Amino acid sequence: MLRDEDARWMDVALALSGRTRGRTAPNPNVGCVLVAGGRVVGRGWTQAGGRPHAEAMALAEAGDGACGATAYVTLEPCAHRSPRGPACSDLLVASGIARVVAAIEDPDPRTAGQGFARLRDAGIAVTVGTGADAARRAMAGFLTRQALGRPVVTLKLATSLDGCIARADGESRWITGAESRAHAHLERARHDAILVGRGTFATDAPRLDVRLPGLEARSPARVLLSATGSAPDGWTVLAAPEAIATLPGDHLLVEGGARTAAAFLRAGLVDRLLLYRAPILIGGGVPALGDIGLHRLAEAHGRWQMVDARALGSDRLEVYERGPCSPVSSAI
Repeated sequence: MLRDEDARWMDVALALSGRTRGRTAPNPNVGCVLVAGGRVVGRGWTQAGGRPHAEAMALAEAGDGACGATAYVTLEPCAHRSPRGPACSDLLVASGIARVVAAIEDPDPRTAGQGFARLRDAGIAVTVGTGADAARRAMAGFLTRQALGRPVVTLKLATSLDGCIARADGESRWITGAESRAHAHLERARHDAILVGRGTFATDAPRLDVRLPGLEARSPARVLLSATGSAPDGWTVLAAPEAIATLPGDHLLVEGGARTAAAFLRAGLVDRLLLYRAPILIGGGVPALGDIGLHRLAEAHGRWQMVDARALGSDRLEVYERGPCSPVSSAI
């Protein structure tokens, strides 16, 4: 019974953690909920720019109500002190929290188990592992940066049923419907940066902003993949996919075009696929991908696993994540 309750409240904390995904780097987007007597006394999520932390926000809301409560947090409370704020493990100890349920340990060597140790030393019961898989997905950007030194990369493809992204003459607006385009703009709002190749830049002059009411300020930074090294003001230019390690954020969305998508796949730098598929046939159009370096068909199997699928109007969205057998590049 307690395990079911823990899972339910951790789901709440995970939902809170998504509110500022793509806005908290270099800190993780953590969610926290404080529960006492079966009701929420405090909620928090890491704020844009990385401070305040989720636990600090939740404790401030709870006030004296935090004493004796259980804290559900998606990541181990930090143990290191910073000029920007105190360690969350110290704040939890001082608040009188009775129990902490955390999804995963913080891989940052400044914490890495020390937060849990500090809580236990203060007599606070600690449970680790509830909602771990969902937490890793929710904080994939931070965890990828910690493990590989680069942002997590999502590749977006909008295609016809026969795998084309445009007619042979380059006409591509619009393959997918309004619902898919709105969802794609929501994805933009959840990323620090968005990247296109030189061909897409020259042909489409893309704005790469977020055009959803109320989310316009969440438009990501614009990045151009180009060997020429030139771009208008407001754009960052990268000469090769591996250069994404130099980007400041933890979530990168790659939108086009076919050569750029293939280059990232060939380099082993795609962690997540967003495949929007419209119920149309183009025939003889521009294929979604160029050569991705596949030498044998057997190499294609086991690289991707579906984690979500849904209808968006008349279109279909499928979301895939890198499979356990897929090669990974550190991009360093």
